[in-house]
Amino acid sequence: MTVWRNQKGASAVEFAIILPVLMALFFGIVDFGLLIYDKQVITNASREGARAGIVQRIPRMSVAGITGVVDGYAANHLVTFGSRTNPVTTVPSGSCAAFGQDLEVNVSYNYNFLALTTVTINAQTTMKCE
Repeated sequence: MTVWRNQKGASAVEFAIILPVLMALFFGIVDFGLLIYDKQVITNASREGARAGIVQRIPRMSVAGITGVVDGYAANHLVTFGSRTNPVTTVPSGSCAAFGQDLEVNVSYNYNFLALTTVTINAQTTMKCE
């Protein structure tokens, strides 16, 4: 029976085997955290655009102005490890024409994971014109 007393380097080999699994788990957690954060940012950008569009002012904010508010908010707050894309904003109801009319703002954003996968995040906000 042979007794192995010299175990030098065994822990380094074990660490080298487990390190890729730990790194994949760590970056997966961080990447999903950023996905959830960007979902919140897209929701807030939609809300900011709708709020800017419903506020009483003369002249009323145009669809391009609402899109600019959404794009500005998203540009300042979105975070990703993958390639960055701009959100797509649509205002199907157009700008506010009359008091009490609904203003709907839809924002769509393609989140790119590190693993070359893309998920589309959507947000919709509807507010009454003031």
